[in-house]
Amino acid sequence: METHIAYRGIRDRPARSDGVRVLVDRVWPRGIRKEDAHLDEWLREIAPSTELRRWYRHEPERYAEFRDRYLAELRDPRRQEAIRHLRSLARAHDMTLLTATRDIDHSQAAVLARWLAGDGSLKSAG
Repeated sequence: METHIAYRGIRDRPARSDGVRVLVDRVWPRGIRKEDAHLDEWLREIAPSTELRRWYRHEPERYAEFRDRYLAELRDPRRQEAIRHLRSLARAHDMTLLTATRDIDHSQAAVLARWLAGDGSLKSAG
């Protein structure tokens, strides 16, 4: 059985097709109460570093470099447990990665969803 991996904004209304809903932001989204988030997990360990997030500032012209730097960060041995957990969820369930970022197509959720749906290696998508 093939699972489906999607990404969307945490403020979007949950859909039946979401499957397991995982927040992949390092900080909790402003204005969202935890009981209203409709998520199954908050996996902050998989999020980009604070330094990378601050450098990127969600500027679309920096997205390609952000993606490459983020994939490089995911190679860090300290992130392997979070990566194994995310892969395990993706193998067992349909999954939706959530982010508070307004431009979700240029977010870490998009990078992770494409990476998980692809070959799962941590090479640059270049």
